[in-house]
This record gives sequence, C-alpha cells and structure tokens, in this order.
Amino acid sequence: MSIRNLDALFEPASVVVIGASARPARVGSTVWRNLRHGGFPGKLMAVNPNYTELDGIPVVPRVQDLPEAPELAVICTPPATVPGLIADLGALGTRGAVVMTAGLTREQKQAMLDAARVHLLRIVGPNCLGLLAPHAKLNASFSHVQASAGSLAFISQSGALATAMLDWASGRGVGFSQVVSLGERADVDFGDLLDWLANDARTRAILLYIESIDAPRKFMSAARAAARNKPVLVVKAGRSAHGAQAAASHTGALAGADIVFDAAIRRAGMLRVDTLQDLFVAAETLAHYHEGPAEGAGLARNLTLVTNGGGAGVMAADAAANTVLELPELPAATVEAMDAFLPANWSRANPVDIIGDAPVERYVQTLQALLATPETGTLLFMHAPTAIVPSAEIARALLPLAGAQSRRVVASWLGGPGLAQARELFQSAGIPSYDTPEQAVQACAMLAVYRQNQELLLEAPPAHTAAAAPDLAKVDAIISAVLAEGREMLTEPEAKALMRAAGIPVTITEVVGPGEDEAVRAASEIGYPVVLKILSPEISHKSDVGGVVLNIESEDELRHAVQAMLARVKRLRPDAHITGFTVQTMVRRPQALELIIGSHVDPLFGPVILFGHGGTAVEVVADRAVALPPLNEPLARALIQRTRIARLLAGWRDVPPADQAAVVQVLTTLSQLLADEPRIAEIDINPLLADAQGVIALDARVRVSASAPGGAARFAVRPYPSEQVETVQWHDRTLVLRPIRPGDEARHLAFLERLDPIDIRMRVFYSRRSIERSELARLTQIDYERELSYIATAGQGEHEETLAVVRASIDPDNVDAEFGIVVRSDLKGAGLGELLMHKLIRHLRERGTQRLVGRVLRENARMLELAKDLGFELLPARADDDTLSIALALQ
Repeated sequence: MSIRNLDALFEPASVVVIGASARPARVGSTVWRNLRHGGFPGKLMAVNPNYTELDGIPVVPRVQDLPEAPELAVICTPPATVPGLIADLGALGTRGAVVMTAGLTREQKQAMLDAARVHLLRIVGPNCLGLLAPHAKLNASFSHVQASAGSLAFISQSGALATAMLDWASGRGVGFSQVVSLGERADVDFGDLLDWLANDARTRAILLYIESIDAPRKFMSAARAAARNKPVLVVKAGRSAHGAQAAASHTGALAGADIVFDAAIRRAGMLRVDTLQDLFVAAETLAHYHEGPAEGAGLARNLTLVTNGGGAGVMAADAAANTVLELPELPAATVEAMDAFLPANWSRANPVDIIGDAPVERYVQTLQALLATPETGTLLFMHAPTAIVPSAEIARALLPLAGAQSRRVVASWLGGPGLAQARELFQSAGIPSYDTPEQAVQACAMLAVYRQNQELLLEAPPAHTAAAAPDLAKVDAIISAVLAEGREMLTEPEAKALMRAAGIPVTITEVVGPGEDEAVRAASEIGYPVVLKILSPEISHKSDVGGVVLNIESEDELRHAVQAMLARVKRLRPDAHITGFTVQTMVRRPQALELIIGSHVDPLFGPVILFGHGGTAVEVVADRAVALPPLNEPLARALIQRTRIARLLAGWRDVPPADQAAVVQVLTTLSQLLADEPRIAEIDINPLLADAQGVIALDARVRVSASAPGGAARFAVRPYPSEQVETVQWHDRTLVLRPIRPGDEARHLAFLERLDPIDIRMRVFYSRRSIERSELARLTQIDYERELSYIATAGQGEHEETLAVVRASIDPDNVDAEFGIVVRSDLKGAGLGELLMHKLIRHLRERGTQRLVGRVLRENARMLELAKDLGFELLPARADDDTLSIALALQ
C-alpha cells in the first residue's frame, strides 16, 4: 500500500513528454497539445530525436539531455523503449511517469517495474489514456476534451469510458478534482489512488469504474480507509453470470464472482451503482448527506411521500417497491393531527396526497406534522404546478422548515421552466431536488443502502465471535483422516460430525452398509420415522438421483425403500460405487423454514459466507446473500436481512417468528470455523431448518483441500486482533492494553478533551483542542493490516475510560513504522507510556518491521528521555529545527 511520490503525478512542477510530436492524430502530439492548451503553469519539456523544437520549446533527443529532472514524465514511445526510458528518468530524479504505450510484453513490463523500483518512481499504466488534474491545469492525457475543475475524482480502468465520462460531464457542468485512466495497473492501482484521494482536500467524493482488481486485501484496506472520510461510489462491470465456472456445491454456484464483489463493496462502506450516470446522481446525494452522523440512521429505509397529485405518489411508490425502501404507515396521532387541516378526502395514508387545490398553508402544515414524526424517515416532497399558487411561493414558504431539517427532505419539482425558480430555491438551500419522482426515489434508495454499508464499515469483529469455541481437535482429526485417504469430499456422516464438532446442531445419523438388515437395525435404535439416504463418493447431490426417502414409518417401508433406491441409483448412475446408506431421524417441524448456510473460497476475496432460502430448488429460487468473514452478530443479522426469506423468519399469520438468534449463532460459528481451519474449501448446510424451537441441520456437504486455501490469513478483511488484548497490573490499577476499535470513538473523544493544550502541542504539534469527526473516525476505525494502535483502558462497560494511546503507521514495504504516543495529562511520568511503547515494539518485531521512527519537538524533554531509555537513536538535525527525528532498529 503506497502513496509514495503520487504527488508527482497530480501536482508536478514540471512535465516532460517523451515522444512529443507535431504530427496530427498521434498520441504524442495530442498529449503535447493538451498540456500546452490546458494552460499548465509549470515547466514543459519534450524528448524526440526527430525534433529540435515544438511550439518554440526546445526538444532534446535523449532523456539524459534534459536540462533538469522533470517531476512527471509522459511516455508515448514504442514498447521496447519503455524500460530503458524509465531507468534513465529514475536516475535523473523523476518520481512519476504516465506510460501510455500499449503492447508491452510481460517481460517488458517487469523490466519497466524493476527499473522504477530502484528509484521509487511511480507509474500509471501502461496502455492508458493518462490523467487530468484540473485544479493544477494538468491534462497529461490524449482525451478529446478538457476537464473542468470540481470536487469529484474519477478513476477508470477503461480509457474509453474515461473519455465518455469527460464528454458527458462537460455538457452538464460537472467538474473533477482528478481523473485517472489506470490502464494495465502495473504499478499504481485502485488501492494506491484510494489512499491518496482519501486525504486530498479537493476531492469530495471518489468515483470508480472497475472491471477487475488484482490485490483484494490491499484494495479492501484502502477502500475502507477512504470510505470513512468521503463517499466512494463504484460501477463494477460484470454482473452477468456468463463465463462463471461450474462449482461443486450450491454455495459455489450461488456465490459467483459478482455477488462476492458486491459483498466486498458493502463491507468496505462504499456504494455500488449500475451506470455511469448513476455515479453523478449518487455523488450529488451523498455529498449532501455524508458529513456528520445521519439523524435517524436506523430509519434510513423509511420514506414518506408527500404530493399534491395522486399520480406522482403512485409513480414514486412503484419505484420504491423495487428498492430497499419501505413506506411506513402513518402513526394514528399524526393522521389525527393532519385531519385538522387537510380536506376530508385526503389520502390518510402514505403517500400523503394533500390534493391539487392546496394553498401554501396546507403545504407548510403537512411538512410540519411529518417532520415532527421521526418514524416517517425521509420525506420526498413532490409538486406538480397548478394555477392555484405559484411554485416559487410554495418553495419560499417551505424553506425555513425544510432547510432546518435538510437531511430529511428530498424534493421533486415536476415540470420544466415553470418550476425552475422553485427548484433553484431548494437547491440553493442545500435541499436535493430531482426532475422526476423516480429519480428522487432512486437517490433515496442509494442513500439508504449507503447508510447501511457505512454501518457495516464500523464493525470490526475478531476472528472468534461464536458463543462456544469449536472442538478444533475433533475438526482436525476428521479433516486429516479424509485427506490421508486421498479424498477431498467428506461423506455425509463425516460432514455432520464436523458440524457437530464446530457446535452446529445436526440430526442423529447412522452409517450402514448396502444391505437391508443393517438399515433396519439402525432404524430400530434411532426410532421411526426415519430418513434413508444413499452413500456414495460419486454422488454429491443425492436428491438428483432419488437418493433420499423421507417419512419412513416402519420396517417394511424401509426394506422397500432400500431395494427401490438401489435399483434407481444403479439405473441413473451406473458408474457410482455405493458404499451403503445413512439412516437418520426424521425431523418433523411443519412450520420450519428451509435455509442454506455455506462457505466458499473466492479466488480474489478468499473465504465468503452465504445465507439464503434452502431446499432442493435453491438455485432456482436464488434468494441468497453473501458476506465476507469475520462475522459478528450485527454483521450476521445484516446478512440475513438482505434476503427475501428474512421476512418469513419474522413470522406470518399463525406462524411464530423463527429463532433468529440461533440462525445468527450458526453464521458466527461458521465464521469462526473458517478462521480456525484453513483446509476447508467449501461447506453446504442445506437444509438448515429454522423455526421457533431453534435450528437443526438435516444435511451437510464439506470439501477440504490439503493446499489450505482458506483460514483467517485469507480473509479480505483482517479480523480485529483479539489475541493482542492483555490485562496488566499498573501500580494499584488493573489495566487492559488492547488494539483500538471503532466503538472507542466516544471514549477517545473524552480522552482527547482531557488533555492539556501543552500536551496536545507536544504530541501532535498543534494546540487545537477540538477535533473533526472525520479525523476522530480515522483515529479509531483503523485498518489492522496497515496500522497498529493500542490503548490503555481502565474500568468496564460504560465506565471504561481511555488513559493512553500509542499508534504506528507502517509503510507498504514494512521497513519503517512511524509512531505517536499520548498519555492523559494527569497520568504522565508514571510509566504508562513506556508500558505501551514496549507493547508496540514487541508486535512490530513480530511483524518483521525493520525500524520504528518518530518526530519529537526539541523542547519535549520527557519524550526524548523515554526514547533514549528505549534505545532510540537521535538522527542528525539542523540546529534551527524545531523537531528532532529518532529511530529504533527493530530487527
């Protein structure tokens, strides 16, 4: 993960175009013209052995002949020249390059990267359109249009779509902070740019067009960090199922690449949209609602429609039906209050139709009543023009109300020029306004999904979240025995034994040979009624060949079932070797729902967990959702809620609600099993019966692999490092030293507010006591892949308080980690800082980090003394420097 030298790409003081030309319709000439005509204020240089000057600017034949090292180079020359040019530029001191050249071989690309790595020279491309930084008047691309300056960053894997986006935006007055075409992403990729743009003050929202990613954990780490600071919106190509690989399990077939990518976007707190146009709609909506916590975030799905015409309300309601939005019933008290001022024939329901003859007062009173009712959620106000009252007059009357609660109001002014003034009044007041009800509903739906995804982003579960730990010794024995036999697929009895060892309830099952008598004996021990299933290593989906018979009530029925099943399987699968049968309890729970819970190792994102509607028609019903582990209870419940069967689990008519806590426990247990046992490749628990009594697995399929494709190390989201939590005695107090987590935000704010101004200046080099929420989120919602942050706390539950914090940001090469430490002002000098520093140093050594570095104010004698005691070396500094650099060799 690196943003090293990316400033050279977006804010260069000088640019050289290698291959600059005056010949028309050439990449080199187009780039040169764009830089010249775009008004780039820095120094422009050119390299081309066939020219001596271009537009009055000298041209040199070789990179070595340049009068100075350019900060940015744009390369438009044949593939074979690129590695050598990168080497020459790096030796000269250039720190960034855009390689537009297409057609580099794998060997040429590697040679290019090897040449760049020595000098930490960053490369965009090859085979890319280039980049544009409108605020810097930099157009280092061969785009046919210039980009206007704005606050949206657009990163595209496709150069063609980048130009299409620029063309589309130019006609609509949309401006950009940065536009980058990544091309083949040999060096700079989505992760690097997300990191850089997250801290770019000019960027309000980040828009991504993605076809594929190469480093999923790096991408997720950067995306989660960026999404904490500003909206990140994604168009991901490839929703189609064409080309999906056949899988050995239901879970593998259902958890295709696109649904997994969708789960990753959700978990990272980003928002996925379907089209490039949707990117702008979402960006405009989220930029308005992103800052600060959303009021009534728990009611994010609720939408109340207000209209002066029934047609608009019907259209909006229809549009909402295809989204996550819900139209809540109006509370009786609200209806009664509105009866007092609305006509007798008003709708008395949601949508709220206040009738077309409404005067201004009716609009104001309606909005007043609905905004006073939190359950109404977001209000979509729709107005069609009438001759009764001018629309602008209505807008002015509503502005004091709507403006005061602008985070709950969205408008749709239906019409053209006659509504322009009203629309402008609302937009000027920061109230989003849309041309049609459908657009407004779509924007509200995007906002609801985005808020849900942001809530998922706050969760930082450890790998171990299940109520009871699995019996790992039994799990290991079962898997080792299967692999020792040269198999990967567990038999049904083995799979059920594995589930039982993990802590998942399963039916009583006996394994018998292929004869009738053994089956009868097992049934007598278990007790009728029973289920008979075929047992064969070649038959995975038993019901496909008639290999399952239910509700066997007697010995005669069982003998007949054995004979018929053997004949049927022999006819349908003559290649199958039948080792016998399983006889199991017939579970009769008539009100139970059939669920599927499973796991699959995605080639990119590692282990994923699937939940949905189970049974034999599972692929046909296709009611499922996927999540990335680790899961805790909130994440498991969010996974369940993304399916249609979630509504049935809540109960209906005379069917009581299912025990959702038991379903959640199975999901968290599976998550923990996947973390602990890397040899698990696929799991299907189908069906898992769920009703008011709890859950029980009737069948399970498990595939394992000696290559160990899973485990917590392959999780795309690094689990909360709970193994690093420790309890220590400090003087007469018991302290907990642990990694920081998102839930510490309020405690961390209280901790910072108790610091003396002098301590803030000593540690953070400024004296401001207040802190922005986005900065507070950045301090507490860290990525454990790239940062260490330990706090010392005392007390428990709501009485827990933060006493000190130490953190270190680790560079992408794991060479240097830069640290900072703050101890509460009233606890200084008692050894607490040293305690935390020893913990930090220990864990950095375990990670293999080479050096711990820091900057200390020259006047901070206490910290300099602690650093000396810990073995830090004072690095050379000028006598007039206010800060000193210190370093500790760790290895």
